Amino acid sequence: MEFKSIDDILDFAISKEVEAEQFYLSLCEEETFSGNRQTFQDFAKEERKHVNMLESLRAGSVVEGVDDYEFKWIKDIKRSDLVLDIEYEKGMNYRDILMLAIKREEKALKLYNDLLDKADTENSRNIFKILCQEEAKHKLALESMYDDYMAEMGD
Repeated sequence: MEFKSIDDILDFAISKEVEAEQFYLSLCEEETFSGNRQTFQDFAKEERKHVNMLESLRAGSVVEGVDDYEFKWIKDIKRSDLVLDIEYEKGMNYRDILMLAIKREEKALKLYNDLLDKADTENSRNIFKILCQEEAKHKLALESMYDDYMAEMGD
């Protein structure tokens, strides 16, 4: 994907984060198990934090937490390599919801890695690194949820 300016990049990233937030909020409305609903609510809140971070970057403001963000290695268990792209449908089963969410987080991680390569300031590079790590954490959490669910189902 080609962008003409940093504002184009940030606008695109913000729109993807808003879309992710809405996705998780819609899952909350359908989910009957309170533990899963809470997890999806937490993901939605984190996506909102990403929106705020990107909007601050776009506005040229200081983005809180960047200087003291603690980077950690996030294990990639590569479940997303085994997951096909599927479209969201209201009422889809939990396994498919997890597969869809895993793929979405994988794409977000790829987006931020690509944007990191295009970043032209130290501040934007740091923010994209943080977002890479955050999306990797989401992906790992969802892949772990998927593994747990499949184990419960006897697979």
